[in-house]
Amino acid sequence: MTNHDKFTRYLAQCPLVAILRGVTPAEVEGVGGALVEAGFRIIEVPLNSPEPLESIALLARRFGDDAMIGAGTVIDPVDVTRVADAGGQLVVSPGTDPDVIRATRVAAMVSAPGFFTPSEAFTAIRAGAQALKLFPAEAASPEVVRALRAVLPDDIPLIVVGGISPEKIPAYRSAGADGFGLGGAIYKPGLSVADVAARARAFVAALREAQA
Repeated sequence: MTNHDKFTRYLAQCPLVAILRGVTPAEVEGVGGALVEAGFRIIEVPLNSPEPLESIALLARRFGDDAMIGAGTVIDPVDVTRVADAGGQLVVSPGTDPDVIRATRVAAMVSAPGFFTPSEAFTAIRAGAQALKLFPAEAASPEVVRALRAVLPDDIPLIVVGGISPEKIPAYRSAGADGFGLGGAIYKPGLSVADVAARARAFVAALREAQA
């Protein structure tokens, strides 16, 4: 199974992406375990976290059979190789950088760059993006998602990131969002594993309600 096949399968199982910005290697396995137990199948460690490659390696070794582990805030093609060496299978960026996208595809990882405009979206797709991260969603209403979904290829998942709460999921989902990236709403430094587990369960419950 390719990484793209794995991403597609896991996004269908649970279209929630956990973004663990600020997580440390000392706590990452506990946090990852809480997320996987709640049903999350895609976990991202941003590269501006403490020792992010070590955290990615720990997650990949511990949960690689049950979840896709990747890196976020990847802004340099050089870092793509480092993520792959650590066991990452997914590369997420805050913006549209064709060089990062192409490097990700060469490394056989899944490319999910950030975008905000239709021009950026199609630039990313031409470079090889396999999913698109609409960011920041605080500035994009469900109506914007609906308009974007009308012109974007059906086989390119649209993942909404930024300011997502459980209450916002139904409107974005009905507008055509394929997934949601969850940052501070699911994890931030200082939260206990129990706190993360409770937040994860709340998001999964909201998702199930939106799909009912």
